[in-house]
Amino acid sequence: MNRDLLRNQSLCLMLASFLMLFTELALMRWIGANVFLFSFFSNFILIASFLGIALGFLRSSLRLFNWSPILLMSLIAFCYYFRYEYQIKLNPHTNELDYYINLLKDNAFPAVITLPVIFILTTLVMTAVASGTAIFFKSFSPLKAYRLDILGALLGIVSFTFLSFLNVSPLWWGVLITVTYLLILTKKSVWITSLQVVSLIFMLFILSKENNNNKRLWSPYYKIDVQSFAKDRHVVSVNGSPQQIIETVKQRHTSTPFYFFPYQHRVSQASLNKVLIIGAGTGGDVAIALAQGAKQVDAVEIDPLLYQLGRQLNPDHPYEDKRVNVFVEDGRAFLQRSKELYDVIIFALPDSMMILSGQSSLRLENYLFTQEGINIAKAHLQPDGLFAMYNYYRERWLIDKLATMLTTAFSHYPCFDSEGKKTHWLSVLSISPDEARLQCDVKWQGMQAANVTSDNYPFLYLKKHKIAGTYLLGLALIFLLSFYAIKLAGSSYKAIFNHIDLFFMGAAFLLLETKCISNFALLFGTTWLVNAMVFFGVLLTVYIAIEFTERIKFNITWCMLALFASLFIAWLTPISYLLPLPSLMRFIIGILLAFSPLFFANIIFTSRFKCTANSLHAFAANQFGAVVGGLLEYASLIIGLRDLLIIIAALYLLSIFILNKKTASSAFAAK
Repeated sequence: MNRDLLRNQSLCLMLASFLMLFTELALMRWIGANVFLFSFFSNFILIASFLGIALGFLRSSLRLFNWSPILLMSLIAFCYYFRYEYQIKLNPHTNELDYYINLLKDNAFPAVITLPVIFILTTLVMTAVASGTAIFFKSFSPLKAYRLDILGALLGIVSFTFLSFLNVSPLWWGVLITVTYLLILTKKSVWITSLQVVSLIFMLFILSKENNNNKRLWSPYYKIDVQSFAKDRHVVSVNGSPQQIIETVKQRHTSTPFYFFPYQHRVSQASLNKVLIIGAGTGGDVAIALAQGAKQVDAVEIDPLLYQLGRQLNPDHPYEDKRVNVFVEDGRAFLQRSKELYDVIIFALPDSMMILSGQSSLRLENYLFTQEGINIAKAHLQPDGLFAMYNYYRERWLIDKLATMLTTAFSHYPCFDSEGKKTHWLSVLSISPDEARLQCDVKWQGMQAANVTSDNYPFLYLKKHKIAGTYLLGLALIFLLSFYAIKLAGSSYKAIFNHIDLFFMGAAFLLLETKCISNFALLFGTTWLVNAMVFFGVLLTVYIAIEFTERIKFNITWCMLALFASLFIAWLTPISYLLPLPSLMRFIIGILLAFSPLFFANIIFTSRFKCTANSLHAFAANQFGAVVGGLLEYASLIIGLRDLLIIIAALYLLSIFILNKKTASSAFAAK
């Protein structure tokens, strides 16, 4: 062990593990905010990270680790200088907005170029970072090293969550990464040290350009840009794409009259006491509801900074009106908690284009647009109330899918307004429990057969239950690259094959983690905090399993039986059964269903891992398994989220069968 690193090797391993996880999380946010394609391929960064960690542990190298600041700076710079960004101007002739893309700073390259480049760069960065972690890892016994690694990871998720809570800019991510590097990096030749320092300084320089100011903010979800184009008129863009326009109600009536269609579809005698706006954003829809005479408006917005922008910039000041109640939370979670009845409920463009932070394929609004979500919204309507949703749907089949769900819930067809006879670019769907209280010129007639979404299959933007060809090609290339990368790392396939049981455990664990996140997203909301707390809970469960294995005598066979029993109970109990329960009971049962399989699975893993002869190869095999688990996650697009548990059970069954074939259970059963 090189004494130039740190005298306290335990602290050094924790710092290296912290750096590894924190860098992974930071790259997910940074790449997703700047490279538009990764709004749709979010977990590709997660898969690249696992692949990089596996390669780093196969080829632990202090020399490679010393190059990691240069590689990290290069990836951050590449994403920044080729970021996706619109420039918006008001056309003086038409008084409408024109959108321009600066081609020198646009990553609208074909996916076949962008995806591989970012994937390979991310893999290289994480390989270099992990190679340094592996050096400290092999200095300890397997179980002690794993314990310190998990403690460092816990510190990483807590730190990143805290910074997200403060809404700080990426500069602070860079500061934390730089400080950690300065504590770990060894003193090498002058030119290597100089290159490292220059790289870290340049990385901080790039990240400082993203510093929070009046025109750019970083919320826990988005990079938010504000562009003024006229007096009291602003365009709000998220992750480089225009999302909202801030203007007066009068200006909105002229520029985008579709916002007023839901109120026009109500019969004139209908009362307007309470209105619910989900996706309230900067307050435009709230201001319209007030202008229409609403006596109370409940405004639900998931992003706290979008709400703050509405308070500061909206010229109608709707959020300062005493008739408005603001709820900064997930829309589906609000509907499940609320007992109010409304005269009008509007899903106001809640199209986030934002996927949960790399841990699953769920978007923020996934559970809002399911059949169960629509049914819950209907349950909150007055008998003569009206429900409406509008968005830039772009595809007719997507409109048909939503209209089919509305027809199923309300037992009659909705009103259908569309801008553009052929493109249906902008569409509004309105419906009422009482068809007689609905007035409209055109009703939807069911043009295309549509596979509706459900809480088990919450993928709104998939036309059919299949994996798109682009995804299949990308997944196949990742698999082949991962397979070939073992040779590139100078290792042999034997290193993985000798720990093939840990490989399958890694694949199963990644899927189990994904299932946990989707469960809690449905139970408590698809928010960044719920996501972070689940991730923290998963790591904490791993740590408890380590301590349990170290300190308590147990029979591994019983743990195996408990694992499969807990998986079967979780499969037998649809998560929707928990939704009507009180919050505390829902939380307790949700914890037991989600984390019991994780706990028993990790007891089995740690029992096996502590007996391994080569902890680096064993850990690498487990991380390669996680890569395959990330690929298998896409099976949920065909079979749904619930039946992922069947794949998980099959993977654990296979790993235990191999484990029992390789070594007698008595060799690692009880201590």
